[in-house]
Amino acid sequence: MNEGEWDMYANGFVSTLDRIATWITRMALLNLLWVLYSLLGLLIAGVFPATIATLGVVRKWMMGEQDIKIWKTFRKIYKQEFTSGNGLGWVLTGIGGVLYLNYKAIQAFGGQLSFIVPFAFYLLLFLYTIIIIWSFPLKAHYHAGVFQHIKNALVIGITKIRISIATIITLFAVVYLSLEIPTLILFFIFSLSALIWFWFSFRIFITLDRK
Repeated sequence: MNEGEWDMYANGFVSTLDRIATWITRMALLNLLWVLYSLLGLLIAGVFPATIATLGVVRKWMMGEQDIKIWKTFRKIYKQEFTSGNGLGWVLTGIGGVLYLNYKAIQAFGGQLSFIVPFAFYLLLFLYTIIIIWSFPLKAHYHAGVFQHIKNALVIGITKIRISIATIITLFAVVYLSLEIPTLILFFIFSLSALIWFWFSFRIFITLDRK
């Protein structure tokens, strides 16, 4: 390898390291913002708009806007989505609460119930999970009412069932890995989850937008 080739190789290597370091910093910052703004809303009012804002930043990255000011963009989306994001989040939380009460009832009367009842419950639980998986990316990408997002999430989630299942499995794997590596939770769990989460969703949204 002559001197010129070595310089090109060295420059390329340094450039690659610089890009890696840049993205690590971006992901760590986005993770920190999710935590801070969730706490800013005392969790009960902060976690939902913070999640949508995190997905919103990832959305801009995937649309080619990789040099955005992360904090400024996050804060803008957080404020815009604070009311409607909490509306979506608390409707889903309410549905989850009803499902939990049904689960406790099935546990209490399990021996007296037909097998159809627990089967129907777990089917509803699966559909509920699908709605959650799709509702927040939809909220970050489209403007619509809370119940329209829930309806669209159910329709897309069922018609794209393979993507739904892949998203659930991948996010579960990230959470499991994070429990094995506590440092990942501290610096990257939320931003990494958002990146993977929206990556799956964005593939479908692009197809829908072209129709």
